[in-house]
Amino acid sequence: MRLESGIPSGPLKDKWDKHRFEMKLINPANKRKYSIIVVGTGLAGGAAAASFAELGYNVKAFTYNDSPRRAHSISAQGGINSAKNYQNDGDSIWRLFYDTIKGGDFRSREANVYRLAQVSTNIIDQCVAQGVPFARDYGGLLANRSFGGAQVARTFYARGQTGQQLLLGAYSALSRMIGAGKVEMHNRKEMMDIVLIDGVARGIVTRDLTNGKIESFEADAICLATGGYGNVFFLSTNAQACNVTAAFRAYKKGALFANPCYTQIHPTCIPVSGDHQSKLTLMSESLRNDGRIWVPMKKGDNRPPNQIPENERDYFLERKYPSFGNLSPRDISSRSAQEVCDEGRGVSVTGYGVYLDFEDAIGRLGKETIEERYGNLFEMYERITGDDPYSTPMQIYPASHYTMGGLWVDYNLMSTIPGLHVLGEANFSDHGANRLGASALMQGLADGYFVIPYTIANYLAQGKLDKAGTDHPEFKKAEQEVKEKINKFLSINGKRTPTSFHRELGQLVWDNVGMGRNEAGLRKMLEKIPAIREEFWDNLKVTGRSEDMNMVIEKAGRVADFLEFAEIMAWDALEREESCGAHFREEHQTEDGEALRDDEKFSHVAAWEYKGVGNKPLRHREELEFENVKLAVRSYK
Repeated sequence: MRLESGIPSGPLKDKWDKHRFEMKLINPANKRKYSIIVVGTGLAGGAAAASFAELGYNVKAFTYNDSPRRAHSISAQGGINSAKNYQNDGDSIWRLFYDTIKGGDFRSREANVYRLAQVSTNIIDQCVAQGVPFARDYGGLLANRSFGGAQVARTFYARGQTGQQLLLGAYSALSRMIGAGKVEMHNRKEMMDIVLIDGVARGIVTRDLTNGKIESFEADAICLATGGYGNVFFLSTNAQACNVTAAFRAYKKGALFANPCYTQIHPTCIPVSGDHQSKLTLMSESLRNDGRIWVPMKKGDNRPPNQIPENERDYFLERKYPSFGNLSPRDISSRSAQEVCDEGRGVSVTGYGVYLDFEDAIGRLGKETIEERYGNLFEMYERITGDDPYSTPMQIYPASHYTMGGLWVDYNLMSTIPGLHVLGEANFSDHGANRLGASALMQGLADGYFVIPYTIANYLAQGKLDKAGTDHPEFKKAEQEVKEKINKFLSINGKRTPTSFHRELGQLVWDNVGMGRNEAGLRKMLEKIPAIREEFWDNLKVTGRSEDMNMVIEKAGRVADFLEFAEIMAWDALEREESCGAHFREEHQTEDGEALRDDEKFSHVAAWEYKGVGNKPLRHREELEFENVKLAVRSYK
């Protein structure tokens, strides 16, 4: 299969403008003749659904939550990047572009990343117009702070609630369109499958989570904005309901899955405290602006942190990466934390934690200033741990957070299935092998507000689609397959819950495709997953009925997909014989333990094609070309 990215010709800075001019348009009066399905109503999906409706399209939007306000985008804390250069500290569209390319360890497309940097400036204006309460400085101007991987302050924020405020802005725009009758909103409906007619995406099959009803919906184009697959690790910073199902069902229908081994481990999360946990809690990277990360110099030093003198502390990020210090990129910071803990110098009850200390910042700026910047984060930490971070350092440790891999899309955000577009974290397109902090919100809103409204018109204007109602045989076939799978869950009547299988799989994935990977571990994982999957289908216990609200059925379907998807992650990590960004193959590192890329063999996107359950998927390549940046060793020292 030849992967056509569709990147426009011409100079990098002109590609998007040139492309917008060359794309086909639809007369405003004709837009009402088209219908679009949007699955997922977080930042990318909510922004897209509202934008489509504003343009005149008929939109059907779907969320498995009870309201679009409950999308996981609401949990993002620290901020959103934009190249506004309000600080006058040397930022520019080009610098944001370069920082993002470098942050992704030169494993993303130049054209996509430059477009992202370009439209980032529009995002802030859009959100301010919606009433998003960004922080402001004393004079009333929008404030900025720094995030990892950058030496400028370009991150706009609303205390530690940025995702919530941005989502409420998108939700207000979406609600206006729901009220106007241009968006048909479907809450508590989970996408179970995608329907293709003559190879073109024409609809979806859903399950109503309140009563179990299986339904079909038809449209002229489909947009998936269903987030990432970080919950494959079981313990992650994602909400428990976050899953890979929508993207994975599209993959099984022919959409290629790109770079699934690129999973981001966030360096600042509250450490695991025991087997009782079902998720982990993120502490925003913004805290690293003022917090200093350290561990004791000596192994096994169990003294309270305030009793350890300054000369017996190792501020290891400041020591190893003096140029960026505590604001080193997430992958580097995470691995460094693991290294000192593996040496026996970690803190917390498990020994796997490091300190994030605000003593210096409070002494320099005062408690009130720190409270203004991070008050809700400090309160959340104290409620969870019982410790007051104003008087004693936080304990943090890396955890699964974001996924850079996703369904492969071209420059127009369309997958290898015609008509199926993929937005936000659900696609692979912009972050390479490691996402810079505060770039997820930027990509979600860029895709939803400023990219897909242009490119979907180009697709719809290409040719007239035949009318395909939900009585078409392909819809009926998909509905029957969904019902049969649910009945299979109920008929097994084994002894283990879906959660127990998820926990077992998650530990296996964390151990072998987490912060470090090696050939032996990946091969062991590929041997073990089929056995877990076989037991799942023999010994699963699903209680209740399919006709009721049944969260066990929901969980079973999502875990079934994770049990297949984890194999693709392992194959991708095994075949990528290099270290880059968050993909750290232990066999491929420099003498001082840094990631060692192989640009000659692996400067490409790996996109996997489904070949059946248990069979190795087929690996395709999209070569990456760098005409505007020079491939270099990624150094933050």
